[in-house]
Amino acid sequence: MTDTTWLGPAIDVRPVLAEQQAAFLDLLRELDPVEWTLPTVCPGWNVKDVAAHVLGDFVGRLSIHRDGFHVLHPGDGEPFPHFLDRINDEWVTAARRLSPPMLIELLSTFGDEIVRFWQTIDLDTLGGSVRWAGPEAAPYWLDVAREYTEYWTHQQQICDALSRPGLTDEHYLGPVVDTFLRALPHTLRETNAADDSSLQVVVTGPGGGTWTCVRGSDRWRLQRRPHSRPTATLALDADTTWRLCTRGITPEQAAEHARIDGDERLATAALQIVSIIWSPPAP
Repeated sequence: MTDTTWLGPAIDVRPVLAEQQAAFLDLLRELDPVEWTLPTVCPGWNVKDVAAHVLGDFVGRLSIHRDGFHVLHPGDGEPFPHFLDRINDEWVTAARRLSPPMLIELLSTFGDEIVRFWQTIDLDTLGGSVRWAGPEAAPYWLDVAREYTEYWTHQQQICDALSRPGLTDEHYLGPVVDTFLRALPHTLRETNAADDSSLQVVVTGPGGGTWTCVRGSDRWRLQRRPHSRPTATLALDADTTWRLCTRGITPEQAAEHARIDGDERLATAALQIVSIIWSPPAP
């Protein structure tokens, strides 16, 4: 039996995933023609493009994991993040032929299928890796949580473009932050520290909480509780946390909103966290 306890306690996001899907469709149905064309933080993508990208996520997940149909792979020597960027751009370009009403209809149909698909999965069994959490096989509870954060993040990017608040209360944002911080052990993997060294991350505001990463004999391990005497403490608000984890802001920008106590080197290493598949921009 593979040990996955270093990822922290399991979570089940399936109920909130269904609610997020319904809220996403409600948002899109309210948009006027101009709002569909507004630029987003995703380079070159407007609101409609980001919504089409979410449809691509639905179709890809169902085709690969429900239907066993997996035909796209990186080219020779192509890094996986570059491959993912390429096929995402190809999909979005093709989807520009879809009208907004058709896009909403397809998102509704396949979003319902996504919700039903995850109800058929045993969340404790192992699937593929969640790359930003490590190369090992991950339990499906982390896989579906990763999917929820993907959909939530794209909805929030659209809301930012529309100057709307989005789903930022504890009910929706809490599972996002909890999932994103599962990247901490992988983030600290090359950070040298004595056994039993501990980094405590305190996220303030709606959706916040306390997580502690402890250096064990073999690896860093995540706990969902405070530490009595942490080696370092990193405090961030929830909005800064999710934007950092998705590289909407840089570690340097996040540091401007952070409070660090104790070992600054350890806390600064944690600010390098990335909870998406991402390639650093070219210098």
